[in-house]
Amino acid sequence: MRKTKAAQGILEEIYGRLFKEFGPQHWWPGESPFEVMVGAILTQNTNWGNVERAIRNLKAYKMLSPRALHEISHARLAPLIRPAGYFNVKARRLKNFINFLFEEYQGSLKKMAEEPWPRLRHKLLGVNGVGPETADSILLYAFEKPVFVVDAYTRRILYRHNLAGKDAGYHHIQKLFMTHLDHDVRIFNEYHALIVRLGKDYCRPRPLCERCVLNDVCYSLVSKCNHCHRALKNPAKRRSARELSCKDCS
Repeated sequence: MRKTKAAQGILEEIYGRLFKEFGPQHWWPGESPFEVMVGAILTQNTNWGNVERAIRNLKAYKMLSPRALHEISHARLAPLIRPAGYFNVKARRLKNFINFLFEEYQGSLKKMAEEPWPRLRHKLLGVNGVGPETADSILLYAFEKPVFVVDAYTRRILYRHNLAGKDAGYHHIQKLFMTHLDHDVRIFNEYHALIVRLGKDYCRPRPLCERCVLNDVCYSLVSKCNHCHRALKNPAKRRSARELSCKDCS
């Protein structure tokens, strides 16, 4: 694992390169804070395109408001969000969240936003169906609180850069970002979006390393011989990914 100073440097380097390569990502997709909250629940285990279809259904039936979702039955809600997948499970989770909103804040997003965010996060995690990623997405993207969102792309990319272990937990990875980066909502928002872009375009389960803008600083790439893929000694002394070869392949 990289030491603290090295970790900070590589996190800043990754952000700078990704922003230069991809530009602003304009996240989170959503027309209102409430739409973002609903989307954060519906996007679990699916892509945003499917979520948009489900949200369009809710809008068409005038169901995209706290009051409407509070009053609608599970039986009527589930078919409307079918495009998001796992629609019965997600209908229950969405109803759980809406019930929480009314029980704790009388259905008022303004009252919810006034809650200190660490306390609000703790409460959100107590809602059945709301995990850390969903809670933090609500805090960052709906309420603009300085919380870094961690997802599967983040875990994969940090592991490949030797910044986190393969089995590192959510809190450990989140702490890495929140310790080494300024608590700037704009940066947290953009960084997470850029990580998702990198994970989709290049850093896939089977990565496209040759085309990746990070290929000369990626630990999992520069620590192996380009030819036989054996581990190299002192890979950090090499200048670029294309120079990497072991003594047998040199």
